[in-house]
Amino acid sequence: MPATTQEPQTGEHVAVRAEQPGAHASPPGPAGPHGSRRSRVLFNVAIVLVTVAFSYYALSHIDLALAWRSARTSDGWWLVASLLAFALGVQARAFRWRSLFAHGRRPPIGVVTNAMLVGYLYNNVMPARAGEAARVVVLTQRSSTPTAEILGTVVLERLYDVVAILVVFFAAEPWLPHVSWFGAAAVAALVLAALIVAATTVLAIFGDRPLHLLLRPLRRISPLSGERLDGVVTELAHGLSGLRHPALALEAFVWTLAAWLLTALSSYLVTLAFHLHVPLSSGVLVAVAIGLGMILPSAPAAVGVFETAALIALAAYGVPHTAALPYAVVLHLVNFVPFVVVGVLVLHHNSRHPQRAANARAGS
Repeated sequence: MPATTQEPQTGEHVAVRAEQPGAHASPPGPAGPHGSRRSRVLFNVAIVLVTVAFSYYALSHIDLALAWRSARTSDGWWLVASLLAFALGVQARAFRWRSLFAHGRRPPIGVVTNAMLVGYLYNNVMPARAGEAARVVVLTQRSSTPTAEILGTVVLERLYDVVAILVVFFAAEPWLPHVSWFGAAAVAALVLAALIVAATTVLAIFGDRPLHLLLRPLRRISPLSGERLDGVVTELAHGLSGLRHPALALEAFVWTLAAWLLTALSSYLVTLAFHLHVPLSSGVLVAVAIGLGMILPSAPAAVGVFETAALIALAAYGVPHTAALPYAVVLHLVNFVPFVVVGVLVLHHNSRHPQRAANARAGS
């Protein structure tokens, strides 16, 4: 991502303004604009198909009268407890993101939380996980951390999430009902573990030289040639500290596990609100199913995909669709409304209190 030449007012909008290189701008290749347009069209078609298919599954064979009655008789106090567990999980994710930065290079936790909440807002109101780019931009604006370093930590976050989901799933497996996708999850876990071990070994032995080799083709792009590309590689290597240093990796993984366990607890507390009479382990299965479902391309807030994942998880406990759908919808609201409300407030705060990047650095 090119550096920006002027800091925008954070919160009024989140956009990345590229430098104006003038004569350095190279014309697009033959497949440039057309290939990009086709890719966007295909991606949007995939989003529509996934959303329609999963929404159809979620709404099929539903007795709406019984579902409405179940929603009306739910216990609101359990929903309050679920919101509290959910909030703690979000804060754990903020600590996890900060822990992925090397010691001495960590932004303040308040700035990290600020950027993360803006990212979650955009993820919930825009497709294609636009919030990942939004939070990188906000953290770049409100701290002195380089963009490439932030991108490295965001990539590692997704990796840690998948690993933690699988670890929680396999640890709870003796208490979970049989699910048909257990074998596929086991294969995915082994492949992912092998890739992590390989990447860690390469970085430990060769340092940032593999990154230089991987990004060497970018030297053909004039704005990223020479010393500038070397600087980007160095910043990216700092962002991958959570993969290169065992102490950072352990700290980040502990925070990740805490976040997912709190998410599972939040999911279970909503089952108590709807009197579904399922065990505590059901929250783990719901959290794992939803977490894996988020990998698919989906509409804003993962409408349809979220509900279907929760329904599939509860079906393993014999909960019928009619009883499970109100649960899935309310659980989705628990995961959606707070991000929208708090995210809008954070955007308003940022627009009223712009913060120069040079003044935001804090040590660990």
